Amino acid sequence: MAELVKKTANIEHVPVEDKLTPPWKEAWISFYKNRLALAGLGIVAFFIIIAILAPVISPYSYKEQVLTDRMLPPSGDHWFGTDDFGRDIFSRIVYGARISLWVGFFSVLGSVVFGTILGIVAGYYGRWIDSVISRIFDIMLAFPSILLAIAVVAILGPSLQNALIAIAVINIPNFGRLIRSKVLSVKQEEYIMAARAVGMKDTRILFHHILPNSVSPVIVQATLAIATSIIEAAALGFLGMGAQAPTPEWGKMLADSKNYITQAPWTLFFPGVAIMLTVLGFNLMGDGLRDVLDPKMKN
Repeated sequence: MAELVKKTANIEHVPVEDKLTPPWKEAWISFYKNRLALAGLGIVAFFIIIAILAPVISPYSYKEQVLTDRMLPPSGDHWFGTDDFGRDIFSRIVYGARISLWVGFFSVLGSVVFGTILGIVAGYYGRWIDSVISRIFDIMLAFPSILLAIAVVAILGPSLQNALIAIAVINIPNFGRLIRSKVLSVKQEEYIMAARAVGMKDTRILFHHILPNSVSPVIVQATLAIATSIIEAAALGFLGMGAQAPTPEWGKMLADSKNYITQAPWTLFFPGVAIMLTVLGFNLMGDGLRDVLDPKMKN
C-alpha cells in the first residue's frame, strides 16, 4: 500500500510539459521529419535572404547598361553573363527575387483576406447570400485564370501593381470556396450551437470560433498559391502586361531574351531556373504543411 501511494505521488508531480506536447511543437516535429518539405523551406528561405540582401549581394546595379559588354557569356566578372543591353544578369535575378516574392506574397494575402471574408459570410449565413456569392465564384472560375488576369490588367493598364491586383482577383474564388466548405461543417458543431443559444453575436462567433477552426486548409492553400502567383506574374510579364522595363522581373527577363535563345541561351536559362526553383520550394513546403495540418493525411 505504501509503495502504491509513493508511485501515485510521483505521477502527480510529473510536470504537465512532460505529459503533453504543445500542438505547434508536434506540428514542427512532423514537418521536420519530412525531408522534402525541409528542402522546400530551405529553398524559400534562400530566395528570401537573397531578396533582403540584394544590394549587398549584387555586384552591379540591375539597370546599369554597358553596351560594350552586350551578350557576354558567364565569366568571373559576370557570373550569369550579360543581356542585350550589357546588364549583369546575376544582379537582375537577385533584385528580381524581390519582385517575384513581393507579388507572390501580397497577391495571395489579398486573395486570402477577401476570399475568407466572402467565404465565411456565404457559409455562415447561407440562403440568398450564399447563392449570390457562390454564383459570382462560379462565373469567375468559368474563365481560364490567365485569361481573366489579362482582362483585369487590360482594364487597369499594364504595370506590376495592376498585375498584382489581377492575380489577387483571380485567386479569390479558390479561397472563398475553400473557407465556405469548411464553415459549413464547423457551424454545425455543438459549441457553435451553444454559443448561439447564449446569445453570442455573430461577429464574435465568426471570428473567435469558426474562423480559427477553419484556417488550417487556408494556410496550406496560400503556400501553394504563392507558387502559382509567381508563375502567373511571370506569364503576365512575358506577355508585356506585368512589370515594365527596366524592372528586373523574371518573366519580363524571359520575354526580353526569347529572341536570343540560340545566340545567348544563358539570358533565358538563368531566369527560368530562378522561377523553377522558387515555385518548387513553395510547392514542397506546401505539401509538407498539408501533411501536418490536414487530419486526413495523418496516419
